[in-house]
Amino acid sequence: MDKQTALVIIDMQVGLFEEAGQPEEQLANIQSLLVQAREAGTPVIYVQHNGPEGDSLVKGLPTWEIHPNIAPHEGELVVQKRASDSFYETTLNEELQQKHITHLVVTGGQTEYCVDTTIRRATTLGYSITLVSDAHITADNEFLSARQAIAYHNYLLDGFGTDKGRISVKPTADIHF
Repeated sequence: MDKQTALVIIDMQVGLFEEAGQPEEQLANIQSLLVQAREAGTPVIYVQHNGPEGDSLVKGLPTWEIHPNIAPHEGELVVQKRASDSFYETTLNEELQQKHITHLVVTGGQTEYCVDTTIRRATTLGYSITLVSDAHITADNEFLSARQAIAYHNYLLDGFGTDKGRISVKPTADIHF
């Protein structure tokens, strides 16, 4: 991948990881991508959700922290958000533009909320996106297991796009920074 690529890790916070049943495979895949991105000098950008009172992601709680196995290194950008859309009233778009980033490799949680919303929005802002099929997480719900929800979104989002940007879905093994 070229220098215009960034690895984006959305909401991989302790509370969300626990709510998703602690999906170790996805965490290991994100760790692998982090090592590769850092070795290649690819920017790593974290998005961290600030939940409302009573939520597990209230700023400052231990469950709000980014999972320690993939914690940011000194100098890596952490963007704070309070909505499913990582671009909504945040500095994310400005930060990406300043770094001349045009391609986002996206991982994180929660699949059907923040990951889906953010990457769809990114297409309208002109970014090309690679959603890492085995590196995003969610929890079981009354209709779908987490595995089914992830598979459905991988299917649904692969090829989605606008006249400005498009999403492709690839497994960790096919990502090379």
